[in-house]
Amino acid sequence: MILPLAPEIPLVLPRAEFLYEAIVEIGPTISLGLSPFGERRIVNILGGRFVGPALSGIVLPGGADRQLVRCDGVTQLDALYEMRTDDGAILTVNNKVVIDNALGARISSIVIQAPDGSHAWLNRIVIVGGLHSLRPEREAVLIRAFNVA
Repeated sequence: MILPLAPEIPLVLPRAEFLYEAIVEIGPTISLGLSPFGERRIVNILGGRFVGPALSGIVLPGGADRQLVRCDGVTQLDALYEMRTDDGAILTVNNKVVIDNALGARISSIVIQAPDGSHAWLNRIVIVGGLHSLRPEREAVLIRAFNVA
């Protein structure tokens, strides 16, 4: 039971609306060495495709996923890449993921920078997602993104 501190203000729980699903092709994991915080790694983004009810297109090659495998076993991912919508808009995506295998969690916070125009609404929403590895069958990851309102 939730006991709000301000009972006169209704408690409205957030809802999630499916935004898109992407399959992102990735290169091999490259170790960048140890740091005081853990092992640093990088995975190059080679391309892919995304599809959703309001937008779809391709994941452009050239991005990368910088990773930190922390001493406590948690992995932090910080991926920066571009996607081109079917109507030609270039979206910059920053996907930060926390992977905690002990808890079975792969939760992400996604920020999309979109140009002015028909996709500018992406600049004003909160996006969360999930990440699933498709290895070893495929050198790719599946990303599902949701608009939280």
